[in-house]
Amino acid sequence: MKRVLITGAAGFLGSHLCDRFIKEGYHVIGMDNLLTGSLDNIEHLFPLENFEFYYHDVSKFVHVPGELDYILHFASPASPIDYLKMPIQTLKVGSLGTHNLLGLAKAKGARILVASTSEVYGDPLVHPQTEDYWGNVNPIGPRGVYDEAKRFQEAITMAYHNFHGLETRIIRIFNTYGPRMRTDDGRVLPAFFSQAIRGEGLTIFGDGSQTRSFCYVDDLVEGIYRLLMSDHHLPVNIGNPDEITIGDFAEEIIKLVGKGEVTYRPLPEDDPKRRRPDITKAKAVLGWEPQVDRSEGIKRTFEYFKKVVKVDA
Repeated sequence: MKRVLITGAAGFLGSHLCDRFIKEGYHVIGMDNLLTGSLDNIEHLFPLENFEFYYHDVSKFVHVPGELDYILHFASPASPIDYLKMPIQTLKVGSLGTHNLLGLAKAKGARILVASTSEVYGDPLVHPQTEDYWGNVNPIGPRGVYDEAKRFQEAITMAYHNFHGLETRIIRIFNTYGPRMRTDDGRVLPAFFSQAIRGEGLTIFGDGSQTRSFCYVDDLVEGIYRLLMSDHHLPVNIGNPDEITIGDFAEEIIKLVGKGEVTYRPLPEDDPKRRRPDITKAKAVLGWEPQVDRSEGIKRTFEYFKKVVKVDA
């Protein structure tokens, strides 16, 4: 049985990856310091013989006994509300944490996939964003702690590949959604669902003309799995190119939930105005493209949020 280490295992994406690799017959070692993750996301895995969990901060030395075939590095605060509250931890997990895991991969002879992000493109001047675009990032702005941590993560990963010959993979993840997102993580979809279910105003920052492209979590996990198993070591965008304005997205949520209205607040500093992946490379290299359209994906996600959003009686 092949063994895989998944960091950030108790988080939104990490927990879905644990499920996928269990389903594929792997021995899964989940690792998380629960800074933003929750054991609720993986408690169904604890009775399994081929799952184990380490409570650990990967910014500190990482040791896993026995052989390892793969490492997936998904540990990091991943929403603005989190990395604005935890700027140092965000920088450390992207730099020290990545360094530690690359060292572990080298020691074990394991292939490592690191989770980068569309945020490496910053507030893009090129649209849609292709992997060869270098980005428009403010390194000292409020989002810089996340953007630059991920850009450094890519750089050190490529250095280990080029200098040590390490088997590395880099995925650039665009806006992803689905069950197990935290209701309070500040990202637009959980915020809209939580506000609409509670009957509150849906908060739009700016005038609502900024765009996002939402990818359902099952599609993302499939792309991650295909990239890990491929022989492609350069960054690959994984996301859904179906672009929508935040204003129109709010209306979709209101229609689905059956209640809610829009309120407006100022746009935060350096918030990207447009976000849409060019997935030409993913199609060509991985044979991957999204299968779940947004109308179906948000219905599935709504069923989850109906269960977890607390409504005052």
